[in-house]
Amino acid sequence: MSTLKSHLDLTTGLSGKAEFHFNRMEEILQGRPVGQVTVDGIDAVFINDPTLIRAIQVKDSRKYVRGDLFQKGRNISRAGLLLEDEASHRHYRRLSNPFLRVAKVDEYVPTMRRIVSDAVASWHAGDLVDIQNEMCWISGAIALAALFPSPFPEPSRDLSDRLAALILETIRKPLYGKVATPAQPYGLPSGQPAQAREEVRKLLFSYVDEQLRRPDSAAGYLSALLLDTDETGERVLTVDQICDEAIMMLIAATATMASVMSWALYVLSEEPLIEEKLFEDMPKAGNEGAAHGIERSSYTFRFLMEILRLYPPVWIACRKTRSSISLGDHLLPEGVNVIFSSYLLHRNSDRYPDAHRFDPDRWLSFRPGAGDDTSYIPFGIGPKACIGEAFAWRELEVILGTVMQRWRLGTKPGSSVQAAAETTLHPHELLMIPQPR
Repeated sequence: MSTLKSHLDLTTGLSGKAEFHFNRMEEILQGRPVGQVTVDGIDAVFINDPTLIRAIQVKDSRKYVRGDLFQKGRNISRAGLLLEDEASHRHYRRLSNPFLRVAKVDEYVPTMRRIVSDAVASWHAGDLVDIQNEMCWISGAIALAALFPSPFPEPSRDLSDRLAALILETIRKPLYGKVATPAQPYGLPSGQPAQAREEVRKLLFSYVDEQLRRPDSAAGYLSALLLDTDETGERVLTVDQICDEAIMMLIAATATMASVMSWALYVLSEEPLIEEKLFEDMPKAGNEGAAHGIERSSYTFRFLMEILRLYPPVWIACRKTRSSISLGDHLLPEGVNVIFSSYLLHRNSDRYPDAHRFDPDRWLSFRPGAGDDTSYIPFGIGPKACIGEAFAWRELEVILGTVMQRWRLGTKPGSSVQAAAETTLHPHELLMIPQPR
């Protein structure tokens, strides 16, 4: 077994604040399968080898727990799907699966299209649109309508507005460094996200209360949580825990989607030939063929694959060893934080020629996921991979197609769009100008 000797620090003090630099991360770690780093004063092992990452996520997944790093923006729930216990996690995956399987997702499509159409109809030609804010609202409204349908005659616009505000605050939370909010005991977040979260929680309580009083109106994942009982017939989760789980699911379904769609619309504004080709390929809203999901041979699918390659929303993750474990040729003691980044994996020039170039057609000859390949993991892999992948693909197609049918978007002249590596990998600011097609 080899010993890790090189020691690198990925944080650097700038004006008294620690910031993470993409360029430095890539320069130092690209091409190195294993290295030692320090983040927030904590030593960790950085893994940049697809085979080793697969071992962590799949083969030896039970030998790792959630790590200490990159959690400051993700301390949302300690119940339901985020439980560390394997049996409990599997239970809640099974509980949510009926609402996220492919056949069920197709039922959501008309609602998705209506929400997106209504939202983009409010845009005005020539006026600046905050795309990230709009994508937060759209994806939040879709998640609410699909997974937590309202027991009231009309879904709450107020809840959609407050959820969008919470998502935007969450996306912009740094995960590490002095600029990050210090870790809080669970249930005691601080600052603006705390206020936004409590506002969403209050409105969700009204949903829960109404469904408890009207069990015949029960529907969606929220109802499944309310009906989940143990062998004695007692409800497994308290109402507080159910609201926390609902908020976690809504954030997970919305923050990542808003970031990916923001990048997709930005790339189209920068690549007119790609935009033209995508528009020709995109299924027209309402066509019969558009009701059955994205064709994997289509240009639309390849375009979205490439967006997720270059801009994976969950760009970095950390696990921690439960006990001493062998990882490849290395022996890791108990309690070691192990970091890996889909951002780096997806830009590996050995796997992806001209890796920084946006090229949807690279997917004509390259199919990820074959055998033990782990070079493309935008939704994660293994027993804790994203359970909403089918939902996400369908939603991306619907939002992209509906926006493109009505508008052509361009950035403000002279503007520069920078990536922000925070809770998700998102544009720091994205103001765009819509023009009718």
